[in-house]
Amino acid sequence: MTIDAYFLKPVLALVLWTLMMWIWMYALRLPAFAKYNINPDDARHPGTYGDKLPPHVRSAADNYNHLHEQPTIFYALMFFIALTGGNDNAAALAAWIYVGLRILHSFVQVLVGKVALRFLVFAAGTFCLFFLAIKEALRIFMMSSAL
Repeated sequence: MTIDAYFLKPVLALVLWTLMMWIWMYALRLPAFAKYNINPDDARHPGTYGDKLPPHVRSAADNYNHLHEQPTIFYALMFFIALTGGNDNAAALAAWIYVGLRILHSFVQVLVGKVALRFLVFAAGTFCLFFLAIKEALRIFMMSSAL
């Protein structure tokens, strides 16, 4: 069985977005360190300098960290689906919606800062993961019980 590279494009897109957030985070953070006279050695522990930085600078770093949390489930699901042959249009659509919502989540967290709106975007993305996981569980367990 070959892995469908087209199906895995959302995975690559989210990896690229995560790297873009790294750039955005440091584009905000480095000038802020200089402006607020923060010694990088004093910032080696999360939260030790947070009160000195504007919320949007802290939010960019928080978002970068968030892109290493829940999306790990997305990555695992996508490779599981690709490896076991469950890659269909519904899964691909859910994957692209998830990636779009993660990107939207980044913009809401860094630029808007409204927690309620950010939670709604996060919850919508989480439902995409539930859809993918349940769809795959049904496919795999129903397929194995039919054998």
